[in-house]
Amino acid sequence: MTTIWGWGAQRRVDCDVRTPATPAELPRLIRREGTLGRGLGRSYGDAALNEGRRVIDMTRLDRYVSFDPQTGRLTCEAGVSLEAIIRDFAPRGWFPAITPGTKFVTIGGCIANDVHGKAHHAQGTFVTCVESMKVLVADGRIVTASRDQHADLFWASFGGMGLLGLIVEATIRLRRVETTYFKQKTIVAKDLEHMLDALAEHDATSPYSVAWLDPMATGAKLGKGVLTVGDHASLAELPAGLQAEPLRVFPPGKLVVPFQLPELTLNPLTMRVVNTVIEGVLRKGGAFNHAEGFFYPLDAIGDWNRGYGKRGFIQYQFVVPFDDGRAVLRRLLETIVSAGQLPFLNVLKRFGPANEAHLSFPMAGYTFAIDFPVRDGLTDLTGRLDGMVADAGGRIYLGKDSFLGAAPFKRMYRRLGEWLEVKRKWDPDGVFTSDLGRRLELC
Repeated sequence: MTTIWGWGAQRRVDCDVRTPATPAELPRLIRREGTLGRGLGRSYGDAALNEGRRVIDMTRLDRYVSFDPQTGRLTCEAGVSLEAIIRDFAPRGWFPAITPGTKFVTIGGCIANDVHGKAHHAQGTFVTCVESMKVLVADGRIVTASRDQHADLFWASFGGMGLLGLIVEATIRLRRVETTYFKQKTIVAKDLEHMLDALAEHDATSPYSVAWLDPMATGAKLGKGVLTVGDHASLAELPAGLQAEPLRVFPPGKLVVPFQLPELTLNPLTMRVVNTVIEGVLRKGGAFNHAEGFFYPLDAIGDWNRGYGKRGFIQYQFVVPFDDGRAVLRRLLETIVSAGQLPFLNVLKRFGPANEAHLSFPMAGYTFAIDFPVRDGLTDLTGRLDGMVADAGGRIYLGKDSFLGAAPFKRMYRRLGEWLEVKRKWDPDGVFTSDLGRRLELC
């Protein structure tokens, strides 16, 4: 048995971990008492944990199968990471079409979570760039799933958290780019209404947008923060100093958090200092930013999750519909900031419409993500928030979730019954399991 954990590191479990080197090894590694695929372990909670059962580490299945330089169509194994794609294809003028806030995620993980980024309102989720995939299902077959072939398996896999089978290979479309830089603009908002107005205004014209909110702001200043909007920069738009190397790719950062920091380092004073620094950096954002800084600022610090100490942390991300959304969002934020749980790293965005995937998280509305160091009373707070989100017709992001119960989950995901029908069809004996799946009664 090997001890593993999610990125939040608030729970560690022993699993029977195997790491195959080729797809041919996969069928014999399946265990009918419970099997789960795992990528780079960036799901925050227990989505990639399978206590006491088989976990198949897919990270060595990281080969490219084919690439069309005319269309950007890439076929690769599921263990290929976005970091590798950027390293190998960005210098050739191609970039992931959809990317979350870290590049250290696998293609299989992107599908299982149906990841989104700063451009959901304009570009949708990861499913929009996937043409097809090969899935090892419970009866041992490897089947091809696409919008036209086994479409039920295709759609249910996005947001399906790996509970329908092992994603072995996928064909995706990359985005053609002239540079790896972004033109950007920052807007300082004085309060929540100002911030939401700015988001609505700029989402109509900017494909990428994300807002940082001051977690310490209360009262009339609740929701104050900095909105950053942007788009891919063309070669002609770059300053002369950047045009010499427009498709530059930076190597991984060398700064690493070497150990788990003591819990006493996380206190109201240090949180305030850190957030003051973040606000200052965002306010001074230049007109151009490299993709590393625009998409992946935290990737510059290796093992940054250790900064939350031995008890770990959670990221709580919800979405609530636009209808009455401003009032609902205000109530949720007021509940958060008054709870005394040291909120950290608040991020606010707008989502566009939901897609056809049964358990995909995004829907038209406001989405908010916030980090909490694990402290006594945290589950009481998240339980209250879960009820408020469900009452508002919203939902919680399973890729970030750690504590959601089955009852509120069923209220949030209205197409759960349809997904369970697909699960029964492709995995009638419940071969594919996870701790999250058992917690939410998905397997």
